[in-house]
Order: sequence, then structure tokens, then C-alpha cells
Amino acid sequence: MLYLEHINLVVKNIPETLAFYQAAFPHWRVRGGSKQSWHGKQRNWVHFGDDYQYLTFNDRGTGENRDLKSTTLGLAHFAFATANLDALIERLNNVGFKRASGGEILPHRKNAYFIDPNGYEVEFVQYTSDVPSLRNEYIYPQESVSAIKGV
Repeated sequence: MLYLEHINLVVKNIPETLAFYQAAFPHWRVRGGSKQSWHGKQRNWVHFGDDYQYLTFNDRGTGENRDLKSTTLGLAHFAFATANLDALIERLNNVGFKRASGGEILPHRKNAYFIDPNGYEVEFVQYTSDVPSLRNEYIYPQESVSAIKGV
């Protein structure tokens, strides 16, 4: 079995970053952390998650994240599934984070996008069906997918 264990992110400030992710994941905790030298620079790191998945935050990030409206190479966004999107949005709003955009509300899923304190776009999605063919129903014509695949 293969699954995503963690995402390792370079951030500007760990406490500011934790404020966002603790609101999104109230059941997660800081699993551990320390200081280290990374290519001659000292930095702090923490693992934030549960016993099976986590996010690594490494501080002292410099510069700006990629322009999310561009086609510049780099991370576009990452997504997490939630059982209650409305409650998650409310928790993030309560700590000062506003929804950046929302995707289409489809018959079997809805989603919302937020920008974390470091400029990473994070999608949260709620599925309203356990049937994979319904959960993964796309609004794009099949011809478009065939053209992308080169079929």
C-alpha cells in the first residue's frame, strides 16, 4: 500500500503557520521538533499531524512563494478532505483567515481554497458520496481529457 505520509514546507514563521493549520486540523498536534543546520543555516522545524500523517514546517524561509495566478513551475496547491467543510471554514475565519476562492459546488463534492501565511494555497474538499464514480465526477468534457492525454 502506498500513501502520502508528510509534506515538508519551508515557512517564514512557525507559530503563524501553526495558527492556520491548528484551526484546520484541531485533532492534530505538534509531534516533535528541534533545531538543525540546513546547508549552513540554522533553522527550527516541527512535525504537526497525527500518528500517520503530518506536515513538516521549517522556519526562516525567505522570498515569496510563486504567483498562484501564473504558470510558473512549482507547487500549485495541496488538498485535504474533510467531513464538514462549513465547520472548517468557520474555524479558519475565526482565527483571521478568509477563503481565497471556492470551487464549483458539484452534486457530490464542494471545496474551498485558502492561502496559508506563507503563500501556499490549500484546498479543502468535502465529499457527499462514498461512491468513487460520483465523488470523482468531472465537469469537463471527455474530449478535453483525451486531448490532454494525447489519445
